Amino acid sequence: MKRKGTWLCEKCGSKQEEMFKSCSCGHHVFLEKEEFEKRKIAFEEGKIEFQFNDGGRKEAGFKGTTGDCVTRAIAIATGKPYKEVYDAINELGKREYITKKKKSKSNSRTGVYKQTIRRYMEGLGWKWTPTMFIGSGCKVHLRKDELPSGVLLLSLSKHSATVINGVLHDIYDCSRNGTRCVYGYFSKE
Repeated sequence: MKRKGTWLCEKCGSKQEEMFKSCSCGHHVFLEKEEFEKRKIAFEEGKIEFQFNDGGRKEAGFKGTTGDCVTRAIAIATGKPYKEVYDAINELGKREYITKKKKSKSNSRTGVYKQTIRRYMEGLGWKWTPTMFIGSGCKVHLRKDELPSGVLLLSLSKHSATVINGVLHDIYDCSRNGTRCVYGYFSKE
């Protein structure tokens, strides 16, 4: 049964004349125009604000670009000086073992393993809350309406960032327009 009317693709918003016809983007879910507009407004309202914050990296005398997102995010979330967090992570990295799966040690500039982040944050009294499990799919996105209030250190795909009361603090907007999946977060107990 084909229903005639104005239908909009849920993914790209293109207009369709028939409800059960495939869209040019390959999507198959269509909404009536009114429902599409309601969802679009709700999506826009839930987007997270962005605030540029380097966590004190420049003040500490560091220059250039590097993969220091964990160090930066921890400095922002905890309020500790960037250099203090930098040195602490490198000190924890020195105690790590290299294995077949783990080819290097944690380093503040080039990357920090999840176990090292967990050890450091739990040592400060922060609690880990997972938001994604094996086979569950993404349930929580980097959006202010899907995250609790307060100070959160987020674990994202190959990135870490801090959200403070619904505002993303980082050197760039890593939210992917509200579609980036949050694997879990640390919060102060």
